[in-house]
Amino acid sequence: MATGKERRRFIPDFDTWFGSEFPGLPGWRPATAAHSIPIEVTGQDGRYVLRAELPGMDPDHDIGITVDGDLVTVTAEHTDGPEDTEHSEFRYGSFRRSVRLPARIPPEGVDASYADGILTVRMTLERPAEETGRRIPVKRAPDAG
Repeated sequence: MATGKERRRFIPDFDTWFGSEFPGLPGWRPATAAHSIPIEVTGQDGRYVLRAELPGMDPDHDIGITVDGDLVTVTAEHTDGPEDTEHSEFRYGSFRRSVRLPARIPPEGVDASYADGILTVRMTLERPAEETGRRIPVKRAPDAG
């Protein structure tokens, strides 16, 4: 069984590849940038579970999940915030996270639920196609001489 570090190489995500902050300015992000969603991904025997922290969301209106080939993307929008707040460390705006899995995700193989601020997406990946190639033995031809 692969360790967590080995598994991460098979499940890279775009935030890891490209980073979510401008180089050299920690915490800075353009106003149009979506916030990253904290996630954890576990997988075993072709079944994967993605859990995402999305507190205070309405799953009927605020959360979206798309699947395209081997890529699953979670988006969310959190806009309810008191306008007269003097100090807030809550995050409002758009949230987005994409994760590439090691095989195609069939649309009928995805189930999602939301409870206590945690989105749970369960996915069953397509099995790899049966190997169709075969090795052909090469025989030595008799001497033509």
